[in-house]
Amino acid sequence: MHHEVAVFDAARVAGLIGQIDVQAVLRRMFLALAQGSAVQPPQLRNLFPDAQGNFISYLGIHGSERLFGAKLSPYIPRPQGALVTAWTLLLSMDDGQPRLLCDAGQLTVERTAGATALAVDLLAPAGVSKLAVIGSGRLGLAHLRHVLPLRDWQEIRLHSLGIAELPAVQRQALLDIDPHVGIHAQLASAVADADVIMLCTSAGVSVLDPALLTKPALITSICTNAQFAHEVPPASLPQMEVYCDYRATTPDSAGEMRLAREQHHWSPASIRGDLPELVVGSAPLPAYDRHVFFRSIGLGLEDVAIAGELYRLHRQQS
Repeated sequence: MHHEVAVFDAARVAGLIGQIDVQAVLRRMFLALAQGSAVQPPQLRNLFPDAQGNFISYLGIHGSERLFGAKLSPYIPRPQGALVTAWTLLLSMDDGQPRLLCDAGQLTVERTAGATALAVDLLAPAGVSKLAVIGSGRLGLAHLRHVLPLRDWQEIRLHSLGIAELPAVQRQALLDIDPHVGIHAQLASAVADADVIMLCTSAGVSVLDPALLTKPALITSICTNAQFAHEVPPASLPQMEVYCDYRATTPDSAGEMRLAREQHHWSPASIRGDLPELVVGSAPLPAYDRHVFFRSIGLGLEDVAIAGELYRLHRQQS
């Protein structure tokens, strides 16, 4: 049976992805990973010659969906700012033939936010009400959209660099997201007594020192492609209960984990749980007698799972 290879540009992905329940797709995928019917190889960073940038390859084998694939994401430094793109290639485990090549920009945003939201749903106590979102770009707003329905948020505080200088129209657009949204010019006021703090920046160095917080919080972090990038100080890891998206691969890629291991006597063995373990209920839940830190690096399997769902939807509709 001949299968055409679908090619989706950014516009086609954007048109389809809103029809997908991203968290449900990821929950099934992490369940497959826990049950051994999916495989997540390590991320690989490959340097371009002469310091011209690098690319990360994100691989994944989703046996329960009979799909495997790769996302390639280059980081290309330029005088006007680094360029980061991403494309995902999906192939069939049954005939080895390609099914889909898609622009993975929006796909990456949605799967990143969806994985964080899944972690918030699994780790945050039922009664939490104060949410801080650090970063008001595409990723920050996607994170907010994904976690909005998960808890009864009474306060949602948005902070990013330069948020106070935004034009009135853009400020209003942020406030219109939800009646509980407030804009905070200062990081300190955004995170003060927050229950959940989502770090959604492209920072390469620390954004938030958990030691400055007044009560235990769930802190989530995603970070960027830059070498050793981190959003919390590596020295803070030994003081927190640490969770991650996948314990087999995250500690070797996450900047603060690598630095904490080398410089601050932190061990990946102290990770309390990852998303596969949390989804099946085999990881201990946090006691919240100290800060809880969830780190995701983004998994190739997430890209494969979401791309597979995009392809299925495309086949249904055509």
